[in-house]
Amino acid sequence: MQLLSNFILLFVESAPYLLLGMLIAGVINQLVPKNWIEKTLGKKGSVVNAAVIGAPLPLCSCSVIPVAMGIRRSGASKASTASFLVATPETGIDSIGVTYALMGPVMAIARPIAAIFSAIFTGTLIAMFTDNKPPIHKKDQAAASSCCSGTKSTQLTLIQKISAAFTFGYGQLLRDFMGWFLVGLFFAALITTYLPEDYIAQHAQGLGTMLLVVLISIPMYVCATASTPIAVGLLLSGITPGAALVFMLTGPATNIATLMVIKNELGKKELALYLLGIVSGALVSGVIFDKILNVFEWQLALVHGGHSDMMGWVYQICGLVLMGLIAFQYFRKLQVKNSKSENAHSH
Repeated sequence: MQLLSNFILLFVESAPYLLLGMLIAGVINQLVPKNWIEKTLGKKGSVVNAAVIGAPLPLCSCSVIPVAMGIRRSGASKASTASFLVATPETGIDSIGVTYALMGPVMAIARPIAAIFSAIFTGTLIAMFTDNKPPIHKKDQAAASSCCSGTKSTQLTLIQKISAAFTFGYGQLLRDFMGWFLVGLFFAALITTYLPEDYIAQHAQGLGTMLLVVLISIPMYVCATASTPIAVGLLLSGITPGAALVFMLTGPATNIATLMVIKNELGKKELALYLLGIVSGALVSGVIFDKILNVFEWQLALVHGGHSDMMGWVYQICGLVLMGLIAFQYFRKLQVKNSKSENAHSH
């Protein structure tokens, strides 16, 4: 029962921030046209532009792929494309809200800064050590679809745009990460309930732990929002805030699908530099973050199920709303699955 209680508390305490983040993400999705992004990151686009533009966008590890391909094929350099591919999945409006809810303002500020730094560093590496030839299919738009890509009409009324913002934020975007988000909350609750706080602390200091976190996070498929409660669980188990930051940077940006797109669109050498840039940028960010916390004696405001005052009526209502949205999305997934199964049998 304690495990269930901790899970519910984590869920409820993150609900209002997650709902707000998804709403803002939906608004951004409607206000920031993809063709504007592609033009801004075209021939003269820089790695800094790519990192700053990509950081707040509500695109997960999967949905960023067709956007990045469109950017590349519209004339963006390899360096800018890589920078965009790093910054976009590592952070976003929705994940910053959840980070603030579960870890407090210090990590909520540090995370996007570290993501932008990591993206600029990766793009700069590729710019320095590779050619900058234009893409082969320069005028082609990205036709490839992904597990969470969608279409958006450019001729929408104000009411339709508002509706589309809600549909994207509380529909498509929620579907993209809700599974891993729940897994992450369960992982955090599990560690909170059963693992002593000082169990890993004796062996969880320094660069060695961060390297171990990198090895764990690279093969995982987890988006920025879903990685947050997992990082909370790791923090509660005794790793340093810097190591948790490393996990939140490397996990979302290094899934297999993204790596294969980089290999095919940019090249094998660029893929190696991409991995080197992400890992190096994350490790540097983690070490610096730990140093800053020690110098200024700052503490993260971790939520781990012990703050009963956070269970006010606003949080409870938001928790019920979020639970209803997640249940509805799972119901829709089940309907689609059953429909496909019936069509397959009919043929």
